[in-house]
Order: sequence, then C-alpha cells, then structure tokens
Amino acid sequence: MDPLKPESFNHRTEVLSTGRAYHFVDQLPVDYDPKRHPTLLCVHGFPDLWYGWRYQIGPWVRRGCRVVAPDMLGYGESAKPTDAEEYTSKKLCADLAALLDVLGIVIGHDWGSYIAGRFALWQPDRLLALIMLSVPYTPPTREYIPLTEVVKRAPNLGYQLYFNDQKSSHEIPSHLGKFVGLMFADVSQYGDKQLDFTPKGALEKILADSKTPTGLPTILNDTERAYYIQEFGKGMHGPLNYYRTSQYRHEEELAARLPAALSADLPYLFIWGTHDPTATPFVINKARKFISKYQDIAIEGRGHWLMVEAKDEVTKHISEWLEHLTCSHPRELSKL
Repeated sequence: MDPLKPESFNHRTEVLSTGRAYHFVDQLPVDYDPKRHPTLLCVHGFPDLWYGWRYQIGPWVRRGCRVVAPDMLGYGESAKPTDAEEYTSKKLCADLAALLDVLGIVIGHDWGSYIAGRFALWQPDRLLALIMLSVPYTPPTREYIPLTEVVKRAPNLGYQLYFNDQKSSHEIPSHLGKFVGLMFADVSQYGDKQLDFTPKGALEKILADSKTPTGLPTILNDTERAYYIQEFGKGMHGPLNYYRTSQYRHEEELAARLPAALSADLPYLFIWGTHDPTATPFVINKARKFISKYQDIAIEGRGHWLMVEAKDEVTKHISEWLEHLTCSHPRELSKL
C-alpha cells in the first residue's frame, strides 16, 4: 500500500443491497477474522475520494483493522445518480450500512463527518464507536432554514450557494486545475485575500478570472494533484449534489423524528485543526451538548485537510484512542 500509487491498494466495485454500485478500497489485515478484527469505515468529504485516507489505511490495517474506504456516491468509480434527492443522508447511510458486514467504527471527514454523524442516528445499531474530523456534529432541527438564510447568518458559507446552483456542475469541470488548487490550497504559503472563495459570488468569479493563477501552492504533491484532477474529471455533478439536499434531508429527518442527541453509550472522538475555519469554538461547544461520551483533540497549527496536513498525528491519535477503548470497554469492544 503505497500512498502515491493508488493501484497498490485493494480495489473493489460492488452493487450493494440498496441497488447502487460503489467503488471502494477494502484492505484486510493478515489472517483476517471478522469476529476478531473491527472494520473502520472511512467516509470522505468534498471534494475528495477514497484516496483522502491513503496515509491512514496502511497503518490501521497493520494494527489489525479492516479498512473500507469508498468513493462516496457521485464520486470516482461509484454510481452517479443525476437527481439530488438520491444524495440524502438517509440514503447514503443505508448505502454505508450495506458496506459493513460486521459492527464497525465509522470515521468521517468534512461532508463525510456530517454523514458519519447522521449514520449514528439512522443506523445506531451498526456502530461500535464514532470518529469525526474537521466538521463538528450538528443535530437535526425542527425548522427548515433555507440556504439563503444560512448564508446571511454565516457569510463564510456563501460558496455553498454556487455549489447549490446547477450551473456549477458544468462550470467547475472547465476549471478543474484551478478548482483543485483552491480546495487544497496550502494557506500557509500565500495570504492573498483575493483568493478567499468563501463569500457569496467569490468562487465563480475566481474560477472565471483568467488572471487567477492556476499553480497555487497546495498540500498535494504533483502525483496526488494529478490523481484528483483525473478523478474529478469524471464528473462533478454527483459531488455537488450533496449541497442540493438540505430540504430533502430535513424532511426525512423530521418524518423519522430523529433524536438530537447521539446514543448515550456511544464512544465519540472529534479531531480538529486549530487553523480550520469550519471548526469554530461556537459549533464545537454546541456539539458537546448532544454527545454524552464526547472527547476531542485539537491539532495545533493545522487546517482542514487533516489526513494530509497532519497525517501522522491523525493516524497516531486514532490508533491510541482505539487502544484506550480496548482497555476501557473490554466486553463491549472485544473485537478491537
């Protein structure tokens, strides 16, 4: 398993019991036994792929875990439904449950973190523990708040209005090099405020502006950058559909009367970077109110893409946390 050689991982594509085809990496430890080895289901965010976990898969497998890292619906080699309604958290969680053949630990980052949190609500019996990276847990709400109103309250989410617009599905593929550069930018290497794509209307202007540099410094090396451009070149409509599901998600959650709090006995870990604008003290403190076994780890000086920026720290912290669970819950977590 070489992080710079995607082909060195064990790739599978299966039609799940939900009827949707998923591509995923399925890496087994030596002498794998489902009764003894836990499954870590790693859920990536936007814009990412199974490849986002490339630095963690090998170490966790060598520790004795089975690691399953899918291309989420709409990404890479997985199915790409056109209708945004197919990308609700309820349906995605059903897909993820179908990927698991034993109780497991779900680890999510960014959008994957949000989905992982909802997995704990939609599929609580399938979890041994929950780990979320970068994006804190947010509970279901009883009132639907339109995205336009959300952006008024949080202007740094203005870019989501562009992602919600169907035109972004066609425009972003025309500027993939620049788009990948912006998404994975190494913010420590430049401080140009003109490249802040988060306010309303900023991202589409930056992408269309011929003066915007295409060779921005990123946290990716040339091989990694090329792989992302290649895979995102297969289509951006599916990934962007995640931003078009807010009302569908709200209606499903309201109809199911999903609880706001996670199960009281669910072990929970949140890992975040102190330089990540998505992990603010306000939302982190709000999450604590709904999680009984809340634990968090702040990684100083790191940003949003923790699996790359802090690859060794993430691997180490999660491995040690799992070891602690083994000691603290020998009966419930004997599989660990």
